[in-house]
Parts: sequence; structure tokens; C-alpha cells
Amino acid sequence: MPSRDPGIDAYIARSAEFAQPILNSLRAAVHEACPQVEETLKWSMPSFVYAGGILCGMAAFKQHASFGFWKRALVMGKAMTRDGMGSYGKMRSVADLPSKKQLIADIRKAMRLNEPGVKTPGVRKTRTPKPSPRAPDDLAAALNKNKKAQATFDGFAPSHRREYIEWIAEAKRQDTRLRRIAQAIEWMAEGKPRNWKYMQC
Repeated sequence: MPSRDPGIDAYIARSAEFAQPILNSLRAAVHEACPQVEETLKWSMPSFVYAGGILCGMAAFKQHASFGFWKRALVMGKAMTRDGMGSYGKMRSVADLPSKKQLIADIRKAMRLNEPGVKTPGVRKTRTPKPSPRAPDDLAAALNKNKKAQATFDGFAPSHRREYIEWIAEAKRQDTRLRRIAQAIEWMAEGKPRNWKYMQC
């Protein structure tokens, strides 16, 4: 007998009347295609787990229901919907479901992806690297007068250089800025990064 989560029974029972037959049909198809599936609630929505990973999930909203595969792009390929709602778009009645044959075929494809532990392809964010920090003229002049501080500054990673430069630039008064430059030169002459005090912990 298939494993049923009472939390999903309750979710379906409190869903809008139009959504209940949709959710029940989807749930039945998942169990038919994958008798070993485990039901659970994730992010307060009915989810189905197989082979140690999320297989698919469903949800009901005020005017539509949705069903989606965890590895959606790999399961759906070119057939993937573009409206951002699950794998089959917004469903307002049982008539909006794909054919049972198609639904079961897609679920079984998702199962095959879960079995060997195939990961969802991630979207790599390309970041523009920050330009290398350049010392302001007054700091550069002070560094030029102290070879040890200059060597330390030149050997720093860009992030450590930036910490000193930003600390000096944040000074609102000229006398504060001069004090910070003097302190920075002293610390750098000792080989210390700006936040060296916190590195002792």
C-alpha cells in the first residue's frame, strides 16, 4: 500500500474546491509511476521524494494549481513551460493536466535522474571582478616614505589593500584622515592587515 502523509491529506482538504481534483489526480499519478515514493511537506507544500532526493511537488493557489519536477529543465527539456508556474503551467481544472501517459512518462524520467544522483545544473553567475584598489595620493606618499609599510601594502591581497583604503576614505575630517594614515603606516610596517586585531581569536 502506498505511503500517504496525513499532512498532504490535510493540505488537499483545505485547498480551494477547484484544486482538490487536480491535486488528487497528480498525487495518484505520482504513486502509480513510482510506488516507492515518499510523501512529505516541504516549504508547506506537498512534495514527493525518491532515491534520496526530491522528485516533484505540487501546490494550490487561489485561482490555479501547479506541479513541478525538482530537476525540471532536465525532465522537460524543450517542452518546459515559460510562465514560471511548475512544469505544466497554471492548472485551473483537471482538463489542464497533461495526458496520464505523458505525466507518468515524465515522472519516470525524473525517477531515472534521481536514481544515480544527477544534480540540477546550476546557473553560474558571472561577476565582474573589482578593479585593483589604488592608494589615494596622501596614503601613497606616506607609503613611499616607509619601505616596510610599502612592501607590506604591495604584498597584500586586493581585499586587504581595499580595507585600508576604504577605512582612510571614510574619515570625515582631515585630522581623522591623517591619524588613520599614520596608524595604517605603523600597522603595515609591522606586517599587519587592517583588521589584524580580530585575527587573534
